[in-house]
Amino acid sequence: MSRRAALLPTIAILAIGPTAALADCGGPFRAFVAGLKAEAIAMGQPAATVDAFFASVREDPAVIRADRAQGVFRKDFIEFSRAVISQDRMTRGTANAAKYDTLFTRIEAEYGVPRGVLLAFWALETDFGAVQGDFNTANALVTLAYDCRRPDLFRPHIFAAIELFARGDFDPATGTGAWAGEIGQVQMLPGDILTNGVDGDGDGHVRLKTSPADALMSGGKMLQHLGWRPGEPWLQEVVVPEGLDWSRTGLHTELPVTEWAALGVQARNGDLAEGLTGSVLLPMGRHGPAFMAYPNFRVYFEWNQSFVYVTTAAYFATRLEGAPVYDAGNPDPGLTVEQMKVLQERLAARGHDVGKIDGILGAMTRAAVQKEQARLGLPADAWPTPALLAAL
Repeated sequence: MSRRAALLPTIAILAIGPTAALADCGGPFRAFVAGLKAEAIAMGQPAATVDAFFASVREDPAVIRADRAQGVFRKDFIEFSRAVISQDRMTRGTANAAKYDTLFTRIEAEYGVPRGVLLAFWALETDFGAVQGDFNTANALVTLAYDCRRPDLFRPHIFAAIELFARGDFDPATGTGAWAGEIGQVQMLPGDILTNGVDGDGDGHVRLKTSPADALMSGGKMLQHLGWRPGEPWLQEVVVPEGLDWSRTGLHTELPVTEWAALGVQARNGDLAEGLTGSVLLPMGRHGPAFMAYPNFRVYFEWNQSFVYVTTAAYFATRLEGAPVYDAGNPDPGLTVEQMKVLQERLAARGHDVGKIDGILGAMTRAAVQKEQARLGLPADAWPTPALLAAL
C-alpha cells in the first residue's frame, strides 16, 4: 500500500501566525471561503495574493469520500507489514541508500536521523516518490477545513499554503498531493513545510515533489523538530518470557531497559540498548511479534497516529538498517471488523473511551481491551480475541 491517500493525515500541526481560534465550518461554501480570505488578509497577506490563491479553489467531494474510507488500518500488524514491506521495496530501499549515500550522510550529521528511518517513510508514503497523490492540494485543505469533522486540524494549513504561494513555492491551481493535503515525496503538510522545509539541492526553492534532496532533508529536519534523539534506536525485536506480567506491556508502561532485562525480556538479536527506557509492544498479543519501543519510537506518532502504520514504519526502518524479518509467532485468532465494532460498542458501554466505533484496533481500543482483560483475569496483552468478546 503506497498511496498516502489511504493513510491517516500527518498530525504535526504547528502554530502558523496569529490565526484566530477555530472559526465556523460548514454553511454556504462561498461564505466559508470569504471568511478564509478575510482572515488571511487580516494576517497580513495582500488582498491580491489572497484573491489569486482562492480563484481556483473548489469543494472536492472526493476528498471527503477518501477521508471516510480508510479501511487499510483494519488490517492487523502482520497483514499490513507483509503487504507494504515487499522484497521489491527492500531492494529499492537498499539501492536508494547507495544512490543518495552522500545526502543521507549529510542528513544524519545535521539532524541525527538514520537513513533507514527516512527510507521507510519515503517508501510507505509515496513508493519512493512514484505515487504522490493527484488531489488538488488547495481544494483538499479547504474542503477538509469546511467539513466539520476536524476543521481545526486543516484550517491552519490553508494559511500556510497561502504563504508558500506568496513565496513562489506552491501553485493552488495545479499543486497536487494526498487527499489530506500533504505534499511531496515524504508527504508534508504546508505548515510543516514552512517550519521544516529545507532547500537541499541549493536551487533557492523547497520543492518536495521533484527534489529528493529537498524532500529527505525536510523530513529529517521535521523529525528532529518533533524530538528525534540522535544516536539512539527506536524499535528492536525482543523475546518475552511466558511469565511476564502482560498488563505492563504497551506504551503506557516505560521502564529502564535493565528492569525489562531483569524480568526476562531479551533482544532477539544483539543486545538491548544500554541506558535507555523502553516499552514492550505486542501488536498481536503475547503469542505474536514482540518489540522494545525506545523513546524515539514515540516520535513516529507525531508523524501519523495509526498504531499499525507507526509500528510498521519503525520496523521497516530497522529492516533497512539490517535487522532480520520478525518472528511472527502464532498469535491467537483476532476479531473480524464487525466483531471489532461490537467489541468497541461493549467497551464504550462499560465507560471506556474507544473513540469512533470503526472496527479499527487503535491505541484507545487497545488500552480499553487491556483494562478489561485485567478485570476479567485474562492475560492482559491488549490483543482482543473472540474469548474476550464473549466474556463482555
